[in-house]
Amino acid sequence: MALHRVFQLSSVLRSAVSLTLRRNIGLSAVLFNRAKELDPIQKLFLDKIRDYKTKSKSSGGIVEAGADYQKNVTDEVTKLQRLYGGGDLAKFPDIHFTEPKLEEAAK
Repeated sequence: MALHRVFQLSSVLRSAVSLTLRRNIGLSAVLFNRAKELDPIQKLFLDKIRDYKTKSKSSGGIVEAGADYQKNVTDEVTKLQRLYGGGDLAKFPDIHFTEPKLEEAAK
């Protein structure tokens, strides 16, 4: 009986230790990946993303958009306003639903 209890306790203890080790190994792997130096391709990719972020903040919109881009955008907006009856295309339309009139039918 006592031997059976020891085996049960060791099984519970083994599963608890296993769970703790898996959690710690998972956490240490994330920390290790953060601490180690990036792959050169990953570093280049991140540098380009950061560069684009600074350029977009300084320009306030699309990066390196010239006069041709602005002309195309205004032409497309004008075309859409003509097709769909004008209005502000940057604002979501107001949609109003009316309640249907339900009448009880006599039997």
